[in-house]
Amino acid sequence: MEDLPPLRLTCSGFIFMNAPQFSLLWQQLTLQTLPLYQWRTASYVSRVIGLLQGWRSGSVLMQWGDGITLGLLGLLFAAAPYVPTTAISVLLVACIGFWVLLTLAEPKEKSGWGLTPIHLMVMLYWGISAIATGLSPVKMAAIEGLSKLTLYLLIFVVMARVLRIAKWRNALIAIYLHTALLVSCYGIRQWIFGAPPLALWSDPDSEMGNFTRVYSFLGNPNLLSSYLMPAVAYSLMAIFSWVGMYRKALAAVMFVVNLACVAFTFSRGGWIGLVLMFGTMALLMGYWMNLYRRKWVLPTILGSLVGVMLVGVVLVPPIRNRVLSMFVGRGDSSNNFRMNVWQSVIEMIKAKPILGIGPGNDAFNKVYPLYARTRFTALSAYSVLLEIAVETGFVGLGCFLWLLVVVFTQGGVQLQRLRSAQDSQGFWVIGAIGAMVGLFGQGVVDTVWYRPQVNTLWWMAVAIIASFYSSLPTDVRKPIEGQE
Repeated sequence: MEDLPPLRLTCSGFIFMNAPQFSLLWQQLTLQTLPLYQWRTASYVSRVIGLLQGWRSGSVLMQWGDGITLGLLGLLFAAAPYVPTTAISVLLVACIGFWVLLTLAEPKEKSGWGLTPIHLMVMLYWGISAIATGLSPVKMAAIEGLSKLTLYLLIFVVMARVLRIAKWRNALIAIYLHTALLVSCYGIRQWIFGAPPLALWSDPDSEMGNFTRVYSFLGNPNLLSSYLMPAVAYSLMAIFSWVGMYRKALAAVMFVVNLACVAFTFSRGGWIGLVLMFGTMALLMGYWMNLYRRKWVLPTILGSLVGVMLVGVVLVPPIRNRVLSMFVGRGDSSNNFRMNVWQSVIEMIKAKPILGIGPGNDAFNKVYPLYARTRFTALSAYSVLLEIAVETGFVGLGCFLWLLVVVFTQGGVQLQRLRSAQDSQGFWVIGAIGAMVGLFGQGVVDTVWYRPQVNTLWWMAVAIIASFYSSLPTDVRKPIEGQE
């Protein structure tokens, strides 16, 4: 296969870097030059690892430790759409607790395998959130929010460890895809037979006022679209990654059903996320298949995406109505509500611009009423960017954006390596990047990203990218035969 310049992925797309000085600067900015292999000997934390090593060697349970952790993670993702938030929190604690036990019993010579630049940025973001909690005007509420954030960040660490093994990576993705298929099938059933709205999801004065928007087991069409977005990405990639005609056929069915269910939610944020996700994945697939030396490929990909969107808008009235409602400003009640909330949130940010009010919706709910406009109560900022800024200030927002740059860059680096090795596990990297772009695109105009059913999927995508980090031993990074 013909060699190409290393791929570097940024938030706005990907570019090829040839200038040595700029390339070195970029590597330093994205923490690629850090000698993480030295962490094992230099870190005080690493001295804790292996304290129970002697017990592990004699324990039958711990011999299957990583497999048990995978089982707990599988239970988490299989149950997430059906159980209340409290039950999800219990499963998160169980996964993290067993991971702590496993880490304490890990042999010293294996410690440090999972440390990546992404881990460092996650720790930095948590540290900023902890400082924001300490300086919060509503400390008790912020402490509760920090505890929730800690659970999500630790579950990323757990998944990044387990997903290093190709067969376990495939297994966890398969569990999520089969669960999402059931959720989508029920959503399509609601579309066929009708479903009573659980809230005013549509403007009652608009043409969509009495229109069915499916919500499946999640009770909210916007939440459903966000939950299924990674399933659309992974099922599409499974068509290329899974081995065997029947598996590929199943993946194709999953893709069609999941995509249809997202469409039937009529979530404008979800549709925005889908467009961004498909555009990103199309560009990455073009790179994977080495098509960009042909001048017609990129215009064809982008033109096809635009063409499909235009056909849907012109020929399908419900789609046309929802799309046009994005451009009427305050003429749509949902738009008007969000704009008023955003203006209040901006005032909150101006009041505490550096480190914010502290993490969590409880802290937000205690401070927001002081700035809220009459009749516009809200439980969140209805924008992930504004939510992060109000919770942790511009310092936290800058750290989060830096984290995104590091994650996408690592995704590009690992995609280039896997492409050179013709390793089909690279399709999961494409799916993870696409899922993150889609979820973040929807998150710009909504905050369902903070719901545990979605937030765990976000960190799963980050963990998939981190699990391919190139400093891992070769025997771990290779896909296991028959599990691609």
